[in-house]
Amino acid sequence: MSYYSPSIEKLIEAFEKLPSIGHKTAARLAFHILNSSDEDTKEFVDSIINAKKNLKYCSKCFNITDTDPCPICQNTSRNQDTICVVEDVRDVVAMEKTHEFKGLYHVLHGSISPMNGIGPDDIKIKELLSRLMEGNIKEVILATNPRVEGEATAMYLSKLIKPLGIKVTRIAHGIPVGGDLEYTDEVTLSKALEGRREL
Repeated sequence: MSYYSPSIEKLIEAFEKLPSIGHKTAARLAFHILNSSDEDTKEFVDSIINAKKNLKYCSKCFNITDTDPCPICQNTSRNQDTICVVEDVRDVVAMEKTHEFKGLYHVLHGSISPMNGIGPDDIKIKELLSRLMEGNIKEVILATNPRVEGEATAMYLSKLIKPLGIKVTRIAHGIPVGGDLEYTDEVTLSKALEGRREL
């Protein structure tokens, strides 16, 4: 039984559809909107509508963008012969925040996961291979997440790309900076050992 009016209940239900939003948080957000000024509410609604209307996928890398191609693909000062392959648009943002990578990206929009019915044809692998066939790329950095699905995707891509004569690398996994060995799990320690490099 709901204690709220139907209009409030519908607003709460709309917020509950967002990821990681439970009923209490949804109710708090709903009442925040109701207590906001009409101007603030209109600005909030307009920003959602504008984002849905104006954002699109870059036809080259499949990042979300207002322009096609996206600003990264348009930037001729970036290293044009290196592509970093990531699973999600948010991974591009994470990589860019490091200010270390100066090449191009390719967003797969997922990872291979047979358990969830996601195969190679369900993510942007064909599009990646088309880019590689153009012949300008010298290195592909596989930056998929260090989960079973991410590892499987990286291995699958590596087997497809290596025969093209393109260098394939994988981002290192291991102990976070500031972490303690005694609190690190065995899998992470194994990955850290595998990814060791000469000093």
